[in-house]
Order: sequence, then C-alpha cells, then structure tokens
Amino acid sequence: MMQTKYHAPVMLNECMEALAIDPKGIYVDVTFGGGGHSNAILAQLGENGKLVAFDQDADAQLNVPKDQRLYFIDQNFEYMANHLAYQNCIPVNGILADLGVSSHQFDEAGRGFSFRFDDAELDMRMNASTGKNAADLLNTCTQEQLADMLYLYGELKNARSIASSIVAYRTQQEIKTVLHLKEAIKTHTPKFGDYKFFAQVFQALRIEVNREMEVLKKFLEQSAEVLASGGHLVVMSYHSLEDRLVKNFMASGNFQGVQEKDFYGNVIKPFEQVQKKVITASEHELQINPRSRSAKLRIAKKK
Repeated sequence: MMQTKYHAPVMLNECMEALAIDPKGIYVDVTFGGGGHSNAILAQLGENGKLVAFDQDADAQLNVPKDQRLYFIDQNFEYMANHLAYQNCIPVNGILADLGVSSHQFDEAGRGFSFRFDDAELDMRMNASTGKNAADLLNTCTQEQLADMLYLYGELKNARSIASSIVAYRTQQEIKTVLHLKEAIKTHTPKFGDYKFFAQVFQALRIEVNREMEVLKKFLEQSAEVLASGGHLVVMSYHSLEDRLVKNFMASGNFQGVQEKDFYGNVIKPFEQVQKKVITASEHELQINPRSRSAKLRIAKKK
C-alpha cells in the first residue's frame, strides 16, 4: 500500500523533462523512496518500456506499485551496474538520482535522522538491518576520526573541539539518543543558529554511517558505463559536498574537475553537460515544499 505522505518528489517536472523519456526505453531510478519520480516515469513509458528502481530502505518497499514494467531492487545503488547486467538491462536510456533523505525518514522519530526528537535513538542507517548506526560511531570512533568526519562532512570549523567534547561526554554517559548528543556538544551550540549547527552535525553523521560519498562516486562511475550514447544522467543533490562531485564528474569525467586529454589533445570525458547552470526549485515549489530549497539539479548526456 502506497504511503501518500511518504515524500513529495522534488522538481518532478524538471526531472521528467531532463530524462527526455523514450516510451520504449529503459530507465533507472536509483532512489525510489515514495515512488513519486518512478510513477511519473512509468506514466510516460509504453508497454515495452522498462524501469529499474533501487531502494535499500525497507519502508520504501511499501510504496512499490504492481507494474510488470517495473523491476524493484531492494539494494544500495552502489551495485547498480551488477544488478542491471543481471536483469539484462544494459544499456539504459536514462538514470535519475534524488540524493536527498526522504521526508518520511526525517519525520519518523525512530529512524534517528532528525534532531527534532530528543528521545529518539541515533540510528541514521538507510538500511536499518545492516552496518553500524550513528550511536555506534559516536561511542567507538577515536577523537581524530570524529573530528575528521565533522570537518569533512559537516564542514564545521571547530570540529576538533566538538570531537573532544563528545569523547569527554561518553566517558561518563554512553551516547544513545539525540538528547545525549545535544548534551555532549551543548557548549559549542550557538545561542542563535542552533538549527544550522545541528543540521551540520547530523549531516556529517548520516554521511559517514551510510558511506554516502563513496557510494555516490561508485554510482557516477557506473552511470558512465551503463548509459547508452545520448542517454541522460539526472542527479539532484542537497549539499555542496555531493554537488561538487556531481558537477566535476559531469564536466570532466573525474572528481577533481581536472580536464584530461588524449595524445591528440582531445578532452577525455564520458559526458556532455546539457545545462551548465544548476537548476533549482521554482518559487511556487518552494512555497508548497520547503524541503526543496536546498536541491540542486544537474543534467548530462552520455557521449
């Protein structure tokens, strides 16, 4: 049964336009979530078209429609190429990735993604059945590891002192809940701007728990391998770390954004940018879906 309030698809029309769907084509939605984007793709596919959708979150499986054109894979999309090969679905005509955390995940206190619920346990795993959760990391990582995580993924300039406070706190009290973490870092919490501060801390933890940067890099490299010539790669990111990787890879074929040339001086890159300027949500969408405000959409075409 579809959960109608699971997640409002961000920039739905812009994504569909960017995919330029061929009714007979094969498409991939690597972040199925509430199924909003996938259902829009299915609506444009003919009876011979195919959609392969990925989502490792067990809750997302409740939203999967019964449609013979849809192949749903309950795995992390870092294994996209292998699964597409197994389904005999290579090459594909378009790939969509909405890298944001769903509204459902933020709103479910038990998932531990949001700092709004003080009593919630710190989990933050996209796949709640495997791997270490956020509490595990907070209680076992060294001070240096915590500082690196907070600096690299939360972009917090005082990461070392925050990490020091976390380590000091956990010697007296195991960090299990949102409130425990808030207590551990309360001396660093600004009187004004606490929302942004907590958002940065929680972002850093979530990225580390789910290996998001590593997974994104693998996904982008595999996209270049599985897309047909002329196929579209459509990626929506929600923070500068993700967007930088996507922008650099689409522009240069690597994550450093450095142009590489062959012996004859030709630039080596798998994609052409369809639109160099990033696409953001319209004023109307911002009013009805405030969570779209940080979304950045980029489009590239396989050479």
